[in-house]
Amino acid sequence: MSVKYVFVIGGVVSGLGKGITAASLGRLLKARGCKVTMQKFDPYINIDPGTMNPVQHGEVFVTDDGTETDLDLGHYERFIDENLDKNSNVTTGKVYWSVLHKERRGDYGGHTVQVIPHITDEIKGRFYRNYEDEATHIAIIEVGGTVGDIESQPFLEAIRQFQHEVGHENAMIILVSLIPYLRCSQEIKTKPTQAAVKTLQGMGLSPDVIVCRSEVELDQDTKDKISLFCNVPSNYVLNNLDLKYLYEAPLAMEKEHLADVTIERLNIKCGKPDLKDWKEMVKTLYSLEKTVDIALVGKYTQLHDAYISVVEALKHGGIAAKREVNIKWIDSEAITPENVKKQLSGVSGIIVPGGFGDRGIDGMITSIKYARENNIPYLGLCLGMQLAIVEFARDVVGLEGANSIEFDAATKYPVIALLPDHNAGEDIGGTLRLGSYPCVLEKGSLAHSLYKSENITERHRHRYEVNNDYRDILKDNGLRLCGLSPDNRIVEMIEYPKNDFFVATQAHPEFKSRPNAPHPLFAGFVAAATKHKK
Repeated sequence: MSVKYVFVIGGVVSGLGKGITAASLGRLLKARGCKVTMQKFDPYINIDPGTMNPVQHGEVFVTDDGTETDLDLGHYERFIDENLDKNSNVTTGKVYWSVLHKERRGDYGGHTVQVIPHITDEIKGRFYRNYEDEATHIAIIEVGGTVGDIESQPFLEAIRQFQHEVGHENAMIILVSLIPYLRCSQEIKTKPTQAAVKTLQGMGLSPDVIVCRSEVELDQDTKDKISLFCNVPSNYVLNNLDLKYLYEAPLAMEKEHLADVTIERLNIKCGKPDLKDWKEMVKTLYSLEKTVDIALVGKYTQLHDAYISVVEALKHGGIAAKREVNIKWIDSEAITPENVKKQLSGVSGIIVPGGFGDRGIDGMITSIKYARENNIPYLGLCLGMQLAIVEFARDVVGLEGANSIEFDAATKYPVIALLPDHNAGEDIGGTLRLGSYPCVLEKGSLAHSLYKSENITERHRHRYEVNNDYRDILKDNGLRLCGLSPDNRIVEMIEYPKNDFFVATQAHPEFKSRPNAPHPLFAGFVAAATKHKK
């Protein structure tokens, strides 16, 4: 068994696309037959992003084992097509939490607990990988933030120690750094990257590869200059330009030989790359001449990263339907019964994604009613399913004031209630129904025809569910409870058979969609929207 480690860190500014660079490398190495796993270390003190504001941080991605993680984990899974787990996202909060618990148990034998060695040892312990087979595994580890950030220093120190422990032949560093282009003088500036490398060297680390994020292509003289001042071979200075489509990134980095220099640096033996399927998928993206307009009605529309997996899953559905999906971002707070027709005019599909809190709820319910009454394809995700139940109970069944107890604890008709056996007094962090759960689909339902299977699994992140006391009255009025938990206790999916496509799920199927394997619900939804447009 052999494990090689690739650390991806950032220079100059954050938000350069370290995650996409890391994910692209994972895709390229996997295309060569390598076994790849990925991991993200975040310097914030939160235990996980589960309680963080989506507007500030972006979406919370959920793994099969129920871990709430950074959105970069979604990119990792979509690119390398591997399901990650609780070990794949580590925060400073998790590290300190673990160290403090060990100190309370007396694990340190009365020693003074310090950043070095105790915190760095905890971090290093999470770097290590152990596999039973004899194959070479590659662990790609991204560190959030940038070189020079105070909160990132323990992680960088841990990397310095780790390289000495496993040997520099088994661990390398890729620095993703900004190369600014000054339009006024038409000059490319390398000084910020030089400064980042100097700071890194002051910590006892040196980059092996520098991936340069820039608006313009770097000429060889610029690469040579970076090579000279940053002590990196010239052919290890790679360009990473802005691209039209996210999924072009692996192919662009293949042209820059990112995987080749990684293989050379770590002395890895592997086959030639097989990127045929990926290239076909990107070719399809560029050939999409017809469009379909989808309204995404949510409360975090000012930051699209809050729904990044939904956005990507819609694109995947577009690839399957040979249509470019144009997303019309609709702030649910801006929708009223008086303006809903104008707000949603021209769209061929409506999607209401997940969320928490009562802000914008009325606008979502109004949008769902508009979709149902006008036979516009509708897909509801988590909150989008709960509100579809509320709207149906009010406007079809006639239960005036029906609501979720999340929004109105005193409602006369609590059609959405807490999960069975859920303790409402618990902390909000990590106490939801999280991770992968099974669902049994009703044969003959639209959902069953889309999944082509009776037994499925989907990832969840919620604490409220359909109140079972209202199941019969919902069904008697025409709603189909097409997906149930195997023990029949929880409604997992619904549909309205009178419409061509009206499906809602308590799960988050967007987390399992892949660019070259679109999720069945999203593929079906975009196909229905395309048909509706015609």
